[in-house]
Order: sequence, then structure tokens, then C-alpha cells
Amino acid sequence: MFKQSLITFAITSAIFSSHASAAQLKGKVLDTNNQPVPNATVHLHGKSQSVKTDINGQFSINVDQDSQLHVSKDNFINERIDVSPDSPYVTVKLAPSSVESVVVYASALHKSNIEMASPVAVLGGDELKNSAKPTLGETLKQLPGINASYFGPVSSSPIIRGLDGPRVKITQNGLDSSDASRVGPDHANTNDSLAAQQIEVLRGPATLLYGSGAIGGVVNVVDNRIPTDVIEGVQGAAEFSHDTNSNTNTVAALFEAGNNGFNFHFDGVTRKGGDYETPRFALPGEDHEDHDHDEAHHDEHEEHGHDEHAEEEHGEESHDETEYAERVANTFIDSEQFNIGTSFVGDHLTVGLSYGRIETDYGIPAHSHEHHDHGDEHDHDDHDHDEHAHDDHDEHSEDEHDHAHGAEEESVFARVKQDRWQALFNYALHNNWIESIQVRAGFTDYEHAEIEHGAVGTRFSNETTELRTNIEHRLGQWHGIIGYHFSDSDYAAEGAEAFTPATNTKTHALYVLEERRFGDVTLELGARVEDFALSSNFTSGHGDHDEHDHDDHGHDEHDHEHEGHDDEHMAEVIDYTLDTTNFSASIGAVYDYTEGHNVAVNLSRSERAPLTAELLSNGLHIATSTYELGLGYHIEGDEVHFEPENIEQERSTNLDISFRRFIGDFGYTVNFFYNDVSNYYYQRNTGYMYTGEHGVELADHHHDGALPVYQFESADAELYGFEFDAHYQIDARNRIKVFGDHLRAELDSGEYLPRIPANKLGTSYRFELEDFAAELSAIHYMTQDKLAQSETKTDSYTLLNASFSYDFSVSGVDLVGYVNVDNITDELGFVHSSFIKELAPLPGRNFKLGVRGYF
Repeated sequence: MFKQSLITFAITSAIFSSHASAAQLKGKVLDTNNQPVPNATVHLHGKSQSVKTDINGQFSINVDQDSQLHVSKDNFINERIDVSPDSPYVTVKLAPSSVESVVVYASALHKSNIEMASPVAVLGGDELKNSAKPTLGETLKQLPGINASYFGPVSSSPIIRGLDGPRVKITQNGLDSSDASRVGPDHANTNDSLAAQQIEVLRGPATLLYGSGAIGGVVNVVDNRIPTDVIEGVQGAAEFSHDTNSNTNTVAALFEAGNNGFNFHFDGVTRKGGDYETPRFALPGEDHEDHDHDEAHHDEHEEHGHDEHAEEEHGEESHDETEYAERVANTFIDSEQFNIGTSFVGDHLTVGLSYGRIETDYGIPAHSHEHHDHGDEHDHDDHDHDEHAHDDHDEHSEDEHDHAHGAEEESVFARVKQDRWQALFNYALHNNWIESIQVRAGFTDYEHAEIEHGAVGTRFSNETTELRTNIEHRLGQWHGIIGYHFSDSDYAAEGAEAFTPATNTKTHALYVLEERRFGDVTLELGARVEDFALSSNFTSGHGDHDEHDHDDHGHDEHDHEHEGHDDEHMAEVIDYTLDTTNFSASIGAVYDYTEGHNVAVNLSRSERAPLTAELLSNGLHIATSTYELGLGYHIEGDEVHFEPENIEQERSTNLDISFRRFIGDFGYTVNFFYNDVSNYYYQRNTGYMYTGEHGVELADHHHDGALPVYQFESADAELYGFEFDAHYQIDARNRIKVFGDHLRAELDSGEYLPRIPANKLGTSYRFELEDFAAELSAIHYMTQDKLAQSETKTDSYTLLNASFSYDFSVSGVDLVGYVNVDNITDELGFVHSSFIKELAPLPGRNFKLGVRGYF
């Protein structure tokens, strides 16, 4: 009893130790010319809150224990100073950085992108606001090493070094976005760039903090929905913009207020627009419906290509009946979302809660059911046939889209709804070894319904509960975090395109990340152990989803009697669980070999288990025009059996080497990477075809409307390449920049991986004169002829863009007016990484006009 009381007393003393020695530390932040640096962030390790310097560069902050003061400002090199309650007035000098330098929230150790061992790109500030697009993929795709899956501009997810889908984690303030964008390329992510303070892209494996789903990288969207700094008074912003190409209007607003540590936050975005226009392009014919999955498509593509002069070459002389288009039908968007949050920020305690709501309708191009009519057998009433959905769809399809489809073709659009709750607790202990305890928790309720014929054809849902606990500490000269991460996701799909069964995925993980300074070298060590459990109860046997797949092809269910599949192979209900342990570890170092220069090396080993789509898929995926099978299935003759034997984890061994110069007028970041992946999960054409009437058959049994059967397999693969970004500040007004990337991705057999983005090379020139700024950029996407099975070559193209902005004020309100011109030359470009590249080229010339105000 005495021993237990002693332990309790020790713990209580550590957590609630006296802060009688607390003192207010005052100081000033200057630049290298001894001029004050206003609005710099001053943060004491262990506390969630920070303070800002005033217009004279001055600040004051409470210090109650020996700690480290972290001073940062965008585009300056961070400074760290050891302080104590007895420290006198401090003066901190910040040297300007010649490359963008931003504190990365996803790093967990308060590091900037030029201090981290692994490569990070950050987009924020006015640059983010001016370039924000409806989806993360389109917003980020110009960054080196980043591309987009591109299922049209309203459904486009980030690709990091050729990896996307379940290998790239999308997070909001460090918690999973929990939508369905990792399941299929036609599913949009639920993160809006306009509401963000900054977007961080962690290139390469980031599994230590974010789990096995981050084996390819992390995109973290940072916003202030739970304020972590003290807000005094009222502040906010509002913005309106118009895109001429798709006639899209966007309105965004931000409002924050605070008093005595109590804060309130609101932000909201509405966006409404129609189909987007493109330069004239040839539409694929009937033989091309499988979009890159049919060899006949390849032959026809080589004949006609993507040449805008194809009509002249193959027109009147050959009586070519190729159809052309100057608009991608069914790419409208109608979106509303808002976030509200509140918090209390004290000297040691920060607690907060937020709620966000998203309601978005968007068109899904190349997803019509002209050839996949569901007929009357589909019981739409069981799928929430609501008149509102029918009315909205009629409005979009009749007013904006039917002109491109024809009366016989019914467009399909997605209706996305998401409710997201987030909570934050941070307590700064500031004793001798524990700096702080932080808990982030979230609950997300997501629903994605695909509306066809005015009714719900397929419904996807995902409910996710997530908890992350970090203990930040100092042990001797080591600084780091120890954490616990829990995630519970209930995913379900029902209806015509439910090619994956309902699944529960649960993870428990423990992780540790430590760093220590040895002279000019900072060493980082980390490890994570993750218990991963995937469980599903589903019907197995030939045609697991026949109850809706047959209807997709307009066949009456009684037509199957001659096949006898249902009689001979009765469906079996299977209760399946995959339970495994994923282990990840990393070692990295940053060597500051001279002032303003460093080299970073990071070696990591990561593991992940297959997710639902990769393991359990068995059904028609209309968006990709394929019949998909997961790793757990085997084809024997014309039979499909569920035999999940020898399911091995995907293991990645990744090496990153980065060279950086960030001082003076010239700066650069160059990253080299090599990723050796064992048991890489990918889709391969099986040589079988599928129809609702005949099921799975060899391809030599040709039937109208048959789609190729693609199955997930695993094989060893290598991905390697480099990315670079260099700046030269000619003088105070002029700056030039060169950037680019190169990627090679292939299996050990020598075959190339599918849909690997083309390499790109870009340059930009920026001019600033007082309140006016202008930038001209050109990005060249190279020919992609490193092709996987059944892929077609994608020709090169160059996009020329310009932007102009002017700062002014009206009645004391600071305003920014801007004009962006994208694709000035109206270039026709196709995205190799897109499943529908020939049906959805990039948008043509677009003018975006906007005005933003701050108060």
C-alpha cells in the first residue's frame, strides 16, 4: 500500500508540479540587417501555443522550466535557443532562406522542411490560396515528385513518386481524412485547399507516425479549426473567384474571435461550376471502351494518336468517323462545406473541439451507363431513392451535361456527405523529462452515393474513429516523442459497383521517434510496431456480386439458367480475418557541413498489409471499365475461388539523399531516392473477360460488352529517381526558379509498372514591384513511353501559365486582387496516370479572377 501511494505521489508530482518559478521572458527578433522581424512565431518546446512578434519584432512568453525557445518565420532559417526562467532579455537573429522554409506540423518535432532528414514540400500562404483547386491532386501536381491521378479536375488525388491510392495517406491536422478516395480513382478526397493554412507533402515512407498506409508518403492539410494560439479580438478573411473555363464560382470565408484564452473559429467554402472545356480532341470509339486495357485500343491509338491534326490526316480521304469533342462532359461540381471550432488556450493547458460538414455533388466522367443499364431489377428504393437527388441530377444533366451525352445516355454523379469531429488536448508539464502530453482524437462519418437515373446506384460509407497520443520528452541529450495510435474503420459498399465487401479495419500501434545533436550532425532514430486486423463477412463463389453485376449489362437474371452457375456452385458465406503485425524503422541524419548548406540521408524499412480493394475485390468496376479481383482470389478454368493463401506483406526499403543550399541569393534542394519493394501489389490483366451473362471466360470467347478481368498480384519492384527545385534571386524584384523530377518504376522482371506519371521539367520567373507581383511559368511534361501491359504512349506537352496580383486597401480593409491564366496556349495534354486519359484531357485555357480581403 505504501509503495502504491509513493508511485501515485511521484506521478502526480510530475504532472502537476509547481510552477512558482515561472517568469516572463522578453526578447526581440531581428534579421541580418538588424531590422525587426514582425509576425515571427516564438514557441517554447512542450507547449501547443506560441506567440507572435509585434511590428517592432518584440515578444514575451512565460518560461517555467529549462527548455528550448524555437523562433521561426516562413522563408527564414529557424533558430533555437536554450532558455530558463532566469534568462535575461534575448535577441534572436533570423537569416533569410533562399528556398521556401516552413515549419512542418507533420514532423512532430517542430522542424522546418530544410531541417528534416526526409524530403518535405510545403505549399502555403497566398501561393496556396491563389493556386487552390477543388482537389488536392490538382492543387499539388506542379510540385516536384508530385502528380495527380486525374479522374477529371473534380476527382484527382495526389501521386507521390509514382505511388497513390492505399500507399498515400491523406490527413487533416494529422488525422486520417477517412473518405473513399483510396478505394477508387473516381472518388474525390474531402479536403479543400482554400480552408487550409498550408499543405505538407512528406515524400517517401512516413509510416512511423502515420501507419502502414503511408508507405508511399503523406499529404497533411493543416488548418486552424481548433485554434492553438491565443486570439485577441476579431479577425477574418473572405474571398471570391471565378474560373472562365468551367464557369465556376468559388466563395470562401474565415472568421475567428477570442477573449481571455477562449477562441472561436469558422471557415466555409462554396463552389459551383459546370463541365470544363478542352482543346479539340478525338473521342475513343466503341472498341476503346476499356481505356488502356484492350490491345485493340493500343493499335487504334497508335493509328490516330493524340495529334490534334488527326482529322486532317485521316479525315476525308479515309472517311474517318472519329468523333471529336471540345468539352469533357459530366465534370460539374456543386460543393458546400464549413468547419467550426472552439478552444481554450492557457499557459499549460490547451483543449479544443471542432466539427466539419461537407456536402458535394460532382460529375463522374466516363462513368455513364449507356452500356451498363441496370434495368428494373435494381431495387432503387432499397438504396434511398430520394426525390431531391433526382431533381438535382436532372438539373445538372439536363442543363449542363446532356448535350454531350445524347438522350440515350444517363450521366452518373456522386453525392458526398461527411461529418467530421476532432478534439485536441495538450498539457505542458515542463518538468525535467516530460515536456508535454498531447491527445488528438477524431470521428468521421462519410458517405459517397453514386446517383444514376435519379436514384442511388451504389453507396459507399466509411465510419472512422482515430486516437493519437504523443508524449514529448527529453532524456539527457535526446529529444523525441513516444506515441500510441489507434484507428477503427468500418467501410461498406452496396449496389451496382460494390466490387469490394464491407470491411472493418482496426489498428493499434506504438511508436518512438528520437533525435540528438552531435556537433554539426543531427541524428534521428525511429520505430513503429502496428497490430493490423482486417475482417469481413461476405459471399464467395463465382460472381460474388452477380445480384447487381448482371443487371449492369442489361441481361435478365433468368438468362443465366443455361449456364447453371448458381446451381452447381452455391455461394458460400465466408467470415474472413487477416491479422498481422507491421513493423517500420528508420535512421536518418542531417549534416550541416557549412553555413546554409546541409546534406540529409534517411534509410527506412516499412511494412503494410493489403487493404480491402487489393485483397477482397470481386466485381465490376465501371469507373475503370474492368472486372477486378483481389489477391485472395484464384481463377481455375472459368471458376473464381476465394483462396487467400500466402498473403505476404508489402515491404519497402527506401533510401533518400538530399542536398540543400538555403542561404544567399542562390538556393536549391535536390533529392535522390531509391525504393526497393518486396511483394508490391499491382493489377495485371489475367487474359480473361467478363460479362454478366457468361461470367469469367478466356479472352478468345468474345462477347459484346465484355470487360477485361484485372487481378491484384504481388511481385518485387524498384522505384527510383530524383527531384529538384532551385531558386536564384537576381535582385530585390526579380527571381527565377527551375524545378523538375524523374521517376523510373519497374518490376524485377523488367516490366514497367502501370500508370506511372511522366517526368516533368519546369521554370518560372517572378517580378515584384511594391504592391504588384507577376509570375510566368512553363512546365513541360515529357513523353511517357515506359509502358506497362496494354498501355499506350502518352505524348509530351507544355503548359504555360501566368499570374498577377496587386495588394491594396479600401476603408482600412487589406485586399488582394489576382488574375491567373492557366494553359495560355490552349495546349492539348493527356495525363498518363489517369484511368480515363483519352476521355478526359487537361482543361484548355482558363482565366481565374479573384479578390481576397483580410480584416
